[in-house]
Amino acid sequence: MKLTMIGTGYVGLVTGTCFAESGNDVTCLDIDVSKIDHLNRGDIPIYEPGLTELVVRNSQSGRLKFTSKVAEAVPSARCVFLAVGTPQRDDGSADLRILWGALESIAPHLAENAIVVIKSTVPVGTNTEAARRLWELTGREVDVASNPEFLKEGCAIEDFSKPDRVVVGVTRSEVADVLRQLYEPFLRTDHPFLVMNLESAEMTKYVANCLLATKISFINEMANTCERVGADINHVRKGIGHDQRIGFSFLFPGAGYGGSCFPKDVRALISVATRNGITPRILQAVDDVNVAQKSVLFEKFSRFFNGDLSGRTVAVWGLAFKPRTDDIREAPALVLIDQLLEAGVTIRVHDPVAIENVRKIYGDKLSYFPQMYDALDGADALAVVTEWNEFRAPDFDVMRERMSNLVIIDGRNLFDPLAMKDLGFVYSGIGLESQSDAVVDCLPKTHNSHERNRSVAPTACRPEM
Repeated sequence: MKLTMIGTGYVGLVTGTCFAESGNDVTCLDIDVSKIDHLNRGDIPIYEPGLTELVVRNSQSGRLKFTSKVAEAVPSARCVFLAVGTPQRDDGSADLRILWGALESIAPHLAENAIVVIKSTVPVGTNTEAARRLWELTGREVDVASNPEFLKEGCAIEDFSKPDRVVVGVTRSEVADVLRQLYEPFLRTDHPFLVMNLESAEMTKYVANCLLATKISFINEMANTCERVGADINHVRKGIGHDQRIGFSFLFPGAGYGGSCFPKDVRALISVATRNGITPRILQAVDDVNVAQKSVLFEKFSRFFNGDLSGRTVAVWGLAFKPRTDDIREAPALVLIDQLLEAGVTIRVHDPVAIENVRKIYGDKLSYFPQMYDALDGADALAVVTEWNEFRAPDFDVMRERMSNLVIIDGRNLFDPLAMKDLGFVYSGIGLESQSDAVVDCLPKTHNSHERNRSVAPTACRPEM
């Protein structure tokens, strides 16, 4: 099948490449000429494991092409997918200007039997409005389908190739048949192809993300409560997760969720509900809890150092909003960095892939280190914010040698609190029982974080409990 993908961002590039891998003839279109030039040279603008190899292989085979010219990409396409950004407005609603602009640009070039498929996450009613606008632009009925994506950054290739389900919203069964044929190679393990109306498909994407975000905010709020009452969230999580009605997915406490989907989609659905006369109390609480959770790490630092952070040096491991991606949109690490900078802290950061994206924002306000242990030199404390695998079993002897004070604030509960105490670290995770809660002011400040006196052994004082 001949396909055109409008937009070469995360969704568009992964989707177009995977369709090409299954034998389709795919042309990816983007108005960013520089991005297209890079893609034609095999330079991938995003970090996604396995994607570069697939792009190169399918480009070399001729099944995957990149262009910035609408007239080259659209006229021969049976399906034209819209995978463009729908960013958040100041009021939380989705900004559809890019989508409408893309629709206007492709309308004069659509084939008579073309199906316009909207993969972008859009508010309920957008597909119907798209069909109306295409009627005005072309003078004929154009089939429009909703096909929301459910890709997880870091394992998007696997998610697309082996989907839990494929959801399509249509107004004619014939359109569903075409899309079923397109997705058939990915549904050989009997996972469902779900056909519904346009509004239900649009709503499915929002509801899925909002429910997952709700689980995260819920477990984070429970973790914070556990700390206050002497419970351990890891024990509680296991105690509820074995209930089949609840399960374990998305019940890991941490420093809050980020990324391009959950924050934006929760707020967009809040906006949709409000405009339709519904007070979205649960969704508003989900967003409020998550915003507050992103400050938990800074609050722990403040308690550890009795509110006196000025002149301290803090190392930060993990900048992306989750592992296996370089995406820093709405990342909890950025909130922590902003708060630490405001408090007068010197910050040394490391992330396996996201450093350059952070450098574009902060420039020389931070010190950047491609090696995780180098970021620890002279640090009064370490913040672990993203659960990259290489952080899970570090060399604690090396850490003891390189840190000035053995304080770890673990935003992802990677380490065992009792083991950390035995190693001499002052340690605090999220919602854990056996951890330090505060540090008295016995930790000396490091005045020169880059050249500390190696003859002085690293120290950590036990907190007053």
